[in-house]
Amino acid sequence: MSVIVELTIPSDAFELGQILSVEGDTQVTLETMVPLGGRPTPFVRLTDGVRGAFEQTVREQPSVKSIQLVSTHDAEALYALEWEPPTGSLFQTVTEMDGALLGATGSADRWAIELRFPSHDALSEFQEYYLDREMPVSIEKIYNPTKPDAGPWYGLTAVQRETLTHAVESGYYSLPRGLSTKELAAEFDISDQAATERLRRGISTLVTNTLLAVESEK
Repeated sequence: MSVIVELTIPSDAFELGQILSVEGDTQVTLETMVPLGGRPTPFVRLTDGVRGAFEQTVREQPSVKSIQLVSTHDAEALYALEWEPPTGSLFQTVTEMDGALLGATGSADRWAIELRFPSHDALSEFQEYYLDREMPVSIEKIYNPTKPDAGPWYGLTAVQRETLTHAVESGYYSLPRGLSTKELAAEFDISDQAATERLRRGISTLVTNTLLAVESEK
């Protein structure tokens, strides 16, 4: 079962944070990380930054082959970055572990990064990597994605999602119950039986696409 980890790391503690160095309130976002010829090629969005100084700083990095301006809009600029991650670097290690970068946003001080690994064993191997190197990585969240074909809202239909949400928010599952089945049904102009069936199917869908999806792929 694949696993997703959200982490933060000081900007000067890993290679991409050093390459994409910014100052003040400037923010850098990796839009995508596309492997081209075995080399991860990020598209980088710069927000509220001085383009000339940023481009010059990036070009001076030994691992950077080129940085090209793709487009601009208001205070944002989108770049394509061609670089070669150093041997043993964080992102090269992630790639070797069959990990994938899902998103990353950096500031002058810190980066927030989201990674996906094919298994908990791969994640453990990654954790050993940065612990051995005493990298100041802070894990914010670890979770399993839902069933791949579940679609938005964990596979729930619009009416199932609306009914379940209203039931929870109105205290239908509280003790003592804050909303009766009859009152819930009246909110959606359906019968008591239809309301109960809608909740049952919604809960079944949620469990199938979350808890059971995790169990089946262990």
